[in-house]
Amino acid sequence: MEKVLKCKDVGVNCDFIARGKTEEEVLKKASEHAKKDHDIDEVTEEYLNSWRKLIRNA
Repeated sequence: MEKVLKCKDVGVNCDFIARGKTEEEVLKKASEHAKKDHDIDEVTEEYLNSWRKLIRNA
């Protein structure tokens, strides 16, 4: 089953949705998006742990 993480679930006013087969795939896509579109220089373990809790099955 596909997994998703929405920027809006993280508290950002953005329509991006990271999708993947695994949590790690979703987190990788979310990290790339955060760096590119939200000017986050470093995605820390703290970010990843908080985002991991928000990943849902599609």
